[in-house]
Order: sequence, then C-alpha cells, then structure tokens
Amino acid sequence: MTGYYDYILGLIPAALIGVTAVLTLVGLSPTSAMSAGAVAAAAVMAHALFVRAPVTGDGSAVAEASRPGRGDTGRGGGSSA
Repeated sequence: MTGYYDYILGLIPAALIGVTAVLTLVGLSPTSAMSAGAVAAAAVMAHALFVRAPVTGDGSAVAEASRPGRGDTGRGGGSSA
C-alpha cells in the first residue's frame, strides 16, 4: 500500500526533472531551469518535513516508534538472565 511519503519520494525527482525540462523547452536557460526545478523539489521536501511531519499522535517521531526494541514489549528484547 502506498502512502504519502511513497508519493513524496517519487515526486522529488519528478519535480526536479519535470520543471527543468518544461522550463528548458519554453526557452529558459538550462542553468535557470535547473535552479527552478531544484526550488520545486525543495518545496516538496519541505512540505513533507514541516507541513506533514512524520510524527505519531503523542509527538514522538515515527522512526523511533518503529525501531525494534522500542514500544510496549518491555525492555526491548533483552534477555531475562
């Protein structure tokens, strides 16, 4: 199942390459077109990081919650000996 961040990972190169190609075809210099494409890709990344930040309901990072040994399973897989 694809989620928001899967789409973001596809959109980053698509924005960079797509915006650059369109602006180059319109007649903008390749250097300026590449800069505009980079700004578009950075905007996509900024949206993913700051607008829809990957956090859980309690504010902790999703990456921390999904690590093995974290959560409600006790000491995190330590032996009982």
